[in-house]
Amino acid sequence: LGLSGPPGAGKSTFIECFGKMLTERKYKVSVLAVDPSSSTSGGSLLGDKTRMTELSRDMNAYIRPSPTRGTLGGVTRTTNEAILLCEGGGYNVVLVETVGVGQSEFAVADMVDMFILLLPPAGGDELQGIKRGIIEMADLIAINKADGDLVVPARRIQAEYVSAMKLLRKRSKVWRPKV
Repeated sequence: LGLSGPPGAGKSTFIECFGKMLTERKYKVSVLAVDPSSSTSGGSLLGDKTRMTELSRDMNAYIRPSPTRGTLGGVTRTTNEAILLCEGGGYNVVLVETVGVGQSEFAVADMVDMFILLLPPAGGDELQGIKRGIIEMADLIAINKADGDLVVPARRIQAEYVSAMKLLRKRSKVWRPKV
């Protein structure tokens, strides 16, 4: 599964919860978290793993943060090979967390069985901020953080994206993207 979304959408937190649910059901889970690299030093904070403390201690989980090192598209130059290695190593589920969202950070969509766009319910003008390119590639759009005071904005954003998805050309004859 590939996951992308704007900064603060809760990608790492979602992966922590989802990954724990999978390991409790006896799946072996691999997480390939991609972080942006510094344009001056080339380094990266690789902070996504620190947001997955429980999953990182789980014996049925493997978390590998990697810097982009200038690669565009939201992934690293070797993400596809890393996915294959994890599958070959016996991991039932491989989750790829991209750098984040913009108009073109969807290279992962061609590497995975399902591409999930994770969105917060109150991030402003989502349809303007997240352009057609990434929306077209999404197999599933999940509105995250949709509880408490954010239930109403989440339902509004969901309705907006359901409408927006109707305007896009279908990528598959058997799957209709869900929101």
